[in-house]
Amino acid sequence: QVHLMESGGGLVQPRGSLRLSCTASESIFIFNFMEWYRQAPGKEPEWLGTTTDPGTTYYADSVKGRFAIFRDNARKTAYLQMNSLKPEDTAVYYCKVGDDWGKGTLDTVSS
Repeated sequence: QVHLMESGGGLVQPRGSLRLSCTASESIFIFNFMEWYRQAPGKEPEWLGTTTDPGTTYYADSVKGRFAIFRDNARKTAYLQMNSLKPEDTAVYYCKVGDDWGKGTLDTVSS
């Protein structure tokens, strides 16, 4: 089992930016896919994007052009760069590797 720890969440104003990190307990390069999800209050989890090794990335239409996913295998870390944030981006954000999920980090977009 891979243990995942998200960090970097917090309060940000609309049109601001945040970068989330997801650090794995094991070397992540052996995993083909690393994914980011979010769950807003009262809503189902939403897939945001997937990064493969060697570096192809796919995004949900709802975040394409605003969010970027990249990974640093040497640091066992994946990142979610979020720009032009909107109040509707408020959610708990999770990373996923294989069948393992992190505990999530809360991002609140509000003025």
